[in-house]
Amino acid sequence: MSIEIANVSKRFGSFTALDNVSVSIPSGQLTALLGPSGGGKSTLLRIIAGLEQADSGKVDIEGLDATDLPPQKRNVGFVFQHYAAFKHLSVRRNVAFGLEIRKRPKDEIRARVDELLSLVHLLQFADRLPSQLSGGQRQRMALARALAIEPTVLLLDEPFGALDAKVRKELRDWLRRLHDEVNVTTVFVTHDQEEALEVADKIVVINEGRIEQIGSPDELYDQPANDFVMSFLGPVTQLGELLVRPHDLQLHTGDPGPDAVTGRVSRVTRVGFEIRAEITTAAEQVITATLTRNEFLSLGVETGSTVHVQHAPQIHPSKSHSLHTT
Repeated sequence: MSIEIANVSKRFGSFTALDNVSVSIPSGQLTALLGPSGGGKSTLLRIIAGLEQADSGKVDIEGLDATDLPPQKRNVGFVFQHYAAFKHLSVRRNVAFGLEIRKRPKDEIRARVDELLSLVHLLQFADRLPSQLSGGQRQRMALARALAIEPTVLLLDEPFGALDAKVRKELRDWLRRLHDEVNVTTVFVTHDQEEALEVADKIVVINEGRIEQIGSPDELYDQPANDFVMSFLGPVTQLGELLVRPHDLQLHTGDPGPDAVTGRVSRVTRVGFEIRAEITTAAEQVITATLTRNEFLSLGVETGSTVHVQHAPQIHPSKSHSLHTT
């Protein structure tokens, strides 16, 4: 179900968390609110949930004005970063909690809980306590509990932030598959650019209480609206007066050509299948280029070698941006 945020502002004392924010979140999509810490993304999520009240503006959920509705009247499921599990209740009772307080029939509760535990691959752990689960399993339990009440909207506040990198990767793959299966409008907060690019249908980039850009992962990565978006979504380096992606640079040792910048290879770092080469120019500008191992080896260069750097031809020329200083 769609969510419409119109001209929402929120202040905490002298701090402006949100400044006249408007965004449309389409029905059935998985939307990421992405930005640095303190940028306003969690505040916006909590206003959608009804856990915070906006100072001004309007929130519509499924065509209903929810601006002044309490959380329990909005039919949203909310998952926090730290699970918020009932430690003394079993996994089954944790998932059933929202249905029990709504006084649903016992047979209906059991069938719904079994269905959800099977969906999140926890049925065999139904009688365990949360403390007997791994971090990833506890987060899946929290998602099942949020889905139990059949919310029109699922809200996730940095759901994988407390987990290690490998478990985060596994869970975000799982979340994408789960979303496609249950088809509920989902909004999740993250400061992890890779997570947003990999999982979301749409990304809303928020910084200092304002929206910088809204679009698909491809649109934001290939056609960033400004230097902040480009720098926040993926690595960048400076080539002369341009911000460019390190993997969009070419190195060669022949004729420099009119657009090339010449420098000396000052550092070479291998990161898995990638080689990151730092090239220091005569003007002491350090340019980072990312190549595959085979590409680097074919150049036949090493630390101290002179190379020429230029931007590779692009399908999307807007991938390079003039560097603005303030």
